[in-house]
Amino acid sequence: MSIDAVVWDIDDTLFDYTSADRAGMREHLAAEGLLDGATTVEQALARWREITDAQWVRYAAGETDWQGQRRDRVRVFLGQSLNDTEADAWFDRYVTHYEGAWTLFPDVLPALDTLVASHRHAVLSNSSLLVQDRKLRVLGVHDRFEAILCAAELGVSKPAAAAFHAACEALDLPPHRVAYVGDHPEIDGRGAADAGLLSVWIDRGGVHGAGRDGGTGPHRIGSLAELPAILGADTRFGAPSTFG
Repeated sequence: MSIDAVVWDIDDTLFDYTSADRAGMREHLAAEGLLDGATTVEQALARWREITDAQWVRYAAGETDWQGQRRDRVRVFLGQSLNDTEADAWFDRYVTHYEGAWTLFPDVLPALDTLVASHRHAVLSNSSLLVQDRKLRVLGVHDRFEAILCAAELGVSKPAAAAFHAACEALDLPPHRVAYVGDHPEIDGRGAADAGLLSVWIDRGGVHGAGRDGGTGPHRIGSLAELPAILGADTRFGAPSTFG
């Protein structure tokens, strides 16, 4: 069965979130005077990412809302009982530095250009439309996607099958005619496969293990240059996967 559409994750798939987060936080910590002899930049960055991951789990579980998880990230990181206004102001100052480091991965535009004539495109993100719609506009790729769906508005997040099926419904296509491309092996890779989509897990770091999962799980690639070959696109851009 042919694949008619590609649904994309955003953060660390299209957009280099990890690098932007680290660069932005590095500048923010320096501006806030939070780096001293007792805390190195790397220690502070690692703690920020650990807190971010933990608060995201709370948000995904419905234990807090979008703004609440941001405020709690600040409070836990600083170890201070800030009120909402204070926490929002601190986070907003961080965002200024973070947005200054926004960039697409270099393989994104070539992949989108290659697939534009052969496949439809949409986005499914475990974030909010307020954040991701603006991000795609700033990065210059918003108009590449005919549908942009986010967990905050859907009321369901990946890896739940309902999230992936919502994206398929937005395209008016059955799951087996849709591919999903994401960077997380479980949330994206296994989640999309279990929902019946052609699952493509992009592992740019190449550190998570080998191959596709038992023939029914995600196809693992190290670059979006490998995607057209998996989709069966008629193109010379794609290359055989180096991961099997």
